[in-house]
Amino acid sequence: MFKFLNLQLEVFGIDINDSSLKLVKLKKNRKGFKIVSFNEVKLDTGIVKEGVILNEEALVKIISLACKTVKGKKLDTKYVIASLPEEKSFSQVIQMPRMTENELKSAVPFEAENYIPLTIDKVYLDFQVMDSGENHNSHSDLLINVMPKSIVDSYVSCFKKAGLVPCILEVESQAVVRSLLQNGRSNSSFIFIDFGYNSTSFIIFSGNSIRFTCSIPISSDQLTSAISSSLGVSLPKAEELKIKYGLALQSQKKYDIEKAVTPILSDLVLQIKKYINFYYGHVSHEYFSSDAKIEKIILCGGGANLKGMPDFFSKALSMKVELGNPLINIIPQKKNDSNIISKETALSFTTVLGLALRGANSE
Repeated sequence: MFKFLNLQLEVFGIDINDSSLKLVKLKKNRKGFKIVSFNEVKLDTGIVKEGVILNEEALVKIISLACKTVKGKKLDTKYVIASLPEEKSFSQVIQMPRMTENELKSAVPFEAENYIPLTIDKVYLDFQVMDSGENHNSHSDLLINVMPKSIVDSYVSCFKKAGLVPCILEVESQAVVRSLLQNGRSNSSFIFIDFGYNSTSFIIFSGNSIRFTCSIPISSDQLTSAISSSLGVSLPKAEELKIKYGLALQSQKKYDIEKAVTPILSDLVLQIKKYINFYYGHVSHEYFSSDAKIEKIILCGGGANLKGMPDFFSKALSMKVELGNPLINIIPQKKNDSNIISKETALSFTTVLGLALRGANSE
């Protein structure tokens, strides 16, 4: 998490990916967190690609448009907490001798350079001390997060040009976990799979901390393209069929959606198995009790709305798989309110809801 200010301010969340910008502002009261403003604006192809801003001028206009056209209450603050692209981040659990916080701030950059793929002068680095679940008197377990300066600086530049003040920037995985866990905490171990329009984020959470993350280049958009190619229909029609039928058996009477998308989903399953095996074999035993078995997989992201997806992954991975609930920390919205985030839509708002929770907690 990269902090720029530490003031008591009203802060809203913005999540930017290759295909859209999402915005949410929450208000905290005695009952919990209430959605007061939200928006989604689509991005044209080529503005952002794989997390890299290619057209800063166009993105600045979209940020300004999203802020001016929010649903719900008009934004009355310019302070924002924003996501940084998971595919451009690097996270690693490392061990350090027991030190004070100030000593760690000085020592961690030197130790981190042994793990990160870039030189330390070209990245921003943040770390958090983790709860190992055991009393280690000799060392501390730290989760380091690293992001190239060029990426961070480009996002900060766009927000400032749009008249906003970025207070906090954090990688998507942190916001996803905060959004899907009650009060952002759990003693259980989970895998979170954020199946998005452009990529899939794989997150392992255990001991009240993120332990492992990676970005997998498999996406909901690829499913649409596969359906279009297999059935010989346009991309808009393929997207329509994907949403309507998903992996449901009734689709096979006319459209065999499952046959078209199974190769891609099977590839995703193989990637997930690979990272689970890597985690159990090389990571988990080093940092906490080996009996902390992963309890279940929680799906989120807009692509997770595909009908039949939890059952598909549950059978393929022999694990419990369920859809996440990004509204678990939000006060229930009134059904007669036209400006609400529906349960179906909420999955695609997972990251920005997590950001907004962080922003509302910092007020």
